[in-house]
Amino acid sequence: QDNESKSSKGVLRGFHFQNPPYDQAKLLRCVEGKVLDIALDLRKKSETYGKYHKIILSGENKKQFFVPRGFAHAFLVLSDFAVFSYKVDNVYAPKYDSGVVWNDYDLSIDWGMDESELIISDKDKNLPFLSELNSPF
Repeated sequence: QDNESKSSKGVLRGFHFQNPPYDQAKLLRCVEGKVLDIALDLRKKSETYGKYHKIILSGENKKQFFVPRGFAHAFLVLSDFAVFSYKVDNVYAPKYDSGVVWNDYDLSIDWGMDESELIISDKDKNLPFLSELNSPF
């Protein structure tokens, strides 16, 4: 499935994932603009459980980022707007949707933008902390 979204500067989405059997791998890229993209490892038996990887994706650098199943995904728009494109290998199933709150104190993520500049949905503000999550992976 191919998805595309357009968001303005300061929009932060995530951390999102879907529970099995609707978990997804994602191939991401920023077509226009610039985003900070982050994948968070939720695989309980992984040596990197609870660790994350950050990358800048932009229309200029044309990088792509693969997020495997078992990871949560988040991004922050750094430019005035960004067109974000992603391929997923499973259908969207709202009842299986889950996540981790973007500002989890145990993760200590530097988003590179002041919190007062961020635009975050109520849904994303109310996601659980990683320590409260019973990861299905």
